[in-house]
Amino acid sequence: MSRHPEVRWAQRIDKVYITVQLPDAKDAKVNLEPDGVFSFSATAGTDGNSYESKLDLNDKVNVEASKISVGVRSIFCIVEKAEAKWWNKLVRDDQKAPHFVKVDWDKWVDEDDDGADINVDGMDFANMGGMGGLGGMGGMGDLASMMGGMGGMGGMGMPQGMGGMGMDEFDDESDEEGEVSKPQDEGKADAAEKPEEVEARVDTAQVN
Repeated sequence: MSRHPEVRWAQRIDKVYITVQLPDAKDAKVNLEPDGVFSFSATAGTDGNSYESKLDLNDKVNVEASKISVGVRSIFCIVEKAEAKWWNKLVRDDQKAPHFVKVDWDKWVDEDDDGADINVDGMDFANMGGMGGLGGMGGMGDLASMMGGMGGMGGMGMPQGMGGMGMDEFDDESDEEGEVSKPQDEGKADAAEKPEEVEARVDTAQVN
C-alpha cells in the first residue's frame, strides 16, 4: 500500500508553491494537468516504500509556465495559475484538504500583504509543460543528479554539513578518550620504573 508524502503549499495571487517533502526520493514522477490535477509518485527509504499523492487543485493552471526543481530532500513546484486570483485553499472548494497537506508558513503571505516572490537563486528548474508534465519521464531521480536540485537553498546543504559535524564530534570524542587514557599509561610506566629503582638500591647496599 502506498504512503502519502507530506505536501506543503503557499501562494501568491498568480502562482502556487507546492513542496513535496520526501528525502532521497527515487523514480519520482510529477504530472500536472491544465484542469488542476496534480499527481506525484516515487519510492524512498531503505525498504523502497512507495509514495504517491493526487490533488485536485482549486482551479485551472498554466502547465506550460509551471516549473519544477528536484532536490535531495524535497521536490519543489511553482504552479502558475490560469487566472490570477487568491485561492481559498489548495484543493477544490467542495473537497476537504487531505491530512498530509499543510501550509508552508515559511513562504506564506496574506492577501493584503504585498508579498514578493520567494528567492529561487541557486535552484535549477525544468519546465513542466515542455516535458509533458514530467509524467512520461523515466524518473526524477536521474534528473535530480543532473540538476543538483535545491542544494543552494538554505538548509538543503545540511545533510552534508551535518555529516561533517558528526565526524568532528566523533573525532573530538576519540581525542578525549585518548587524553583520559594517557595518565593511566604514565602510571603504568612509573610502576614499571619503581622495581628497577629498588633493585638498584639493593645492589648498592650489598656493595657497601
